[in-house]
Amino acid sequence: MFSRFLTTAAALAVTTGMASADYALTILHTNDFHARFEPISRFDSGCSADSNAEGKCFGGSARLKSAVDAARAQYANSVLVDGGDQFQGTLFYTYYKGKLTAEMMNTLGYDGMTVGNHEFDDGPEVLRGFMDAVNFPVLMSNADVSAEPALAGVLKKSTIIEKGGEKIGMIGLTPENTDELASPGDNITFTGAVGAVQAEVDRLTAEGVNKIIVLSHSGYSVDLKVAEMTTGVDVIVGGHTNTYLSNVSSRAEGPYPTVVGDTQIVSAYAYGKFLGQLNVVFDDDGVVKSASGEPLIMDRFISEDDTVKSRIAEAAKPLDEIRNKVVAETASEIIGVREECRAVECAMGNLIADAMLDRVKDQGVEIAIQNGGGIRASIDAGAVTMGEVYTVLPFQNTLSTFQVTGATMIAALENGVSQVEEGAGRFPQVAGMTFAFDLAKPAGERVSDVMVGGAAIDVNKVYNVVSNNYVRNGGDGYKMFKDAMNAYDFGPDLAEVTADFIAKNAPYAPYKDGRITQK
Repeated sequence: MFSRFLTTAAALAVTTGMASADYALTILHTNDFHARFEPISRFDSGCSADSNAEGKCFGGSARLKSAVDAARAQYANSVLVDGGDQFQGTLFYTYYKGKLTAEMMNTLGYDGMTVGNHEFDDGPEVLRGFMDAVNFPVLMSNADVSAEPALAGVLKKSTIIEKGGEKIGMIGLTPENTDELASPGDNITFTGAVGAVQAEVDRLTAEGVNKIIVLSHSGYSVDLKVAEMTTGVDVIVGGHTNTYLSNVSSRAEGPYPTVVGDTQIVSAYAYGKFLGQLNVVFDDDGVVKSASGEPLIMDRFISEDDTVKSRIAEAAKPLDEIRNKVVAETASEIIGVREECRAVECAMGNLIADAMLDRVKDQGVEIAIQNGGGIRASIDAGAVTMGEVYTVLPFQNTLSTFQVTGATMIAALENGVSQVEEGAGRFPQVAGMTFAFDLAKPAGERVSDVMVGGAAIDVNKVYNVVSNNYVRNGGDGYKMFKDAMNAYDFGPDLAEVTADFIAKNAPYAPYKDGRITQK
């Protein structure tokens, strides 16, 4: 069963050929779990019990528990760590906030995690409640939390744990722009990654620690930079960009591990679909002699732990009436994958933007804009449940209407396409307007051919706009909207608006019509 995933080379690396002073450690890791306690479909959305029984589902806490237990039974020294963003993504988080997350992470026996940006979605207080409930350290090195009462003196930058008589240092890292991505409040100051990590490495090294793991929720490109520009980091466990690293898949963004200098970088996609497993051998000086492994797919060949499965089923009962309600029908799959919605016009983006504009068009609203990062899944063909819609739009964002000039709208689009190369969530999905962008030009100068209602945008004209409250209040870099005129942020829930629109147009036929073009 599980053992079919464990490569012979990896197993041999930690059991044979080592001098007596060598130390073998297996690093098990997850990232960007986003409250996927139940199994997921190939679209990273909900997967029915029937489909799970047929072997068509992936992940879920019960499979992860079995996989972690099997790995621990095989390897003498192991740690289980997380690269952030356990919070947010399904109705489980909406209903339980961090409580069920803490329970499941304790059940799996995590040894540490970093703070992801979504851990701040409901403010520092909810994060603190989660931290108080877990049995392991939660870390964040690149921020000053001394002015935040909920976290001051509690949220550490790094920690030291012991495994097999050896000290292992762990350092946390979160996005430098978390203040734009979530709701950490005004009392936390975020700083750059490289300096923060190096400072903690130096401190840990001074305490005699020579094996150091960075738990990073800053994205693959930042991880590469940290590995290149710091000394003393042995392993970086990544997150934030849902990066899939592998030695066997053509879909991988790089090898597992990706090696930069003396640093091994690993990442295991997202949503609990994989359990990362890196087998590392250190010499007596803490230098990595070998590192090998592969993210292990959590598919039908991994049995589900019965106790955990029963607990998740119990926790799901209050949610079932809401999420099992069939609200609409779609003629074909609505694609909402991040690879599209954060880079080009995508069918799910068109649906959501159209739904927003349709809901408020009688108010004279002309333009709709939705951040691609707010789109979290696809929907397969056929009946559409409210649970599926909440999985696509899990953040409980509300419709916001406001007024801005054409010049401000162009600035917003420039912000939206400024970080396409990084897969940033600010990419704009729109309705009521069209535009083009050119990645060959520098950020801030990429947008052209902006049309509203078939006419060229007027930089001096005031336009009526609809978005979600996160974007309107400056999220994902849309700071130009914070001072918008006549703003009203308390409209209906975006997920409900989208569900109503699909039902109104059932069977809904997803489409793309060229509203966004890349030159």
